[in-house]
Amino acid sequence: MPAPPAGTNVPLFQALAWIEEAPEGPRDDYSRAQCKHWNKGLNPNDGCDTRKEVILAEALEAPAVGPKCALMGGRWWSEYDQTWITSASSLDVGHMVPLAEAWDSGAAAWTAARCEAYANDQGAPNSLIAVSGSSNRSEADKDPADWLPIPADRCKYAADWVADKLGWNLASDVGERDALTRLAEACPAATVIYEQVP
Repeated sequence: MPAPPAGTNVPLFQALAWIEEAPEGPRDDYSRAQCKHWNKGLNPNDGCDTRKEVILAEALEAPAVGPKCALMGGRWWSEYDQTWITSASSLDVGHMVPLAEAWDSGAAAWTAARCEAYANDQGAPNSLIAVSGSSNRSEADKDPADWLPIPADRCKYAADWVADKLGWNLASDVGERDALTRLAEACPAATVIYEQVP
């Protein structure tokens, strides 16, 4: 099935079919340092790294920004566990597809520059997400076969996961695809905006 033009909104089940199925590669040579994360962000002159920029962008009540991008106050909604967060220090910024999972799914073949671009991607709304530290650590480097957020967030989570994998041309293994297929069946209204990173 040919992929649609960029920007097309497609059903989750259909989008899932465009992800290549492949076994995960070995993780023997992986370390988080190989995908440089939390670089200077979209604005290298604002004193905020990518992590802080995401936290600021996702604030529902903006925090005060002090020297060296110290954040005070603010309010956030943590999608994974559906809870309010009122301190930036209680947030983690997670990769929708964790770095180690991306590595297993094709990123091991990327250049260092592309891996850094993925690790700091603010160009898509589903690539990086500010959530409670406990929920992000619970997910760790797992894929949907081994971890899911609470039921209220699962349809959005599945759509964002598929969009991220499609956008960066990352594969899925059999267990992951089976889990995503079950989610797609349970979420018939979920859609994915088809965009690919150059």
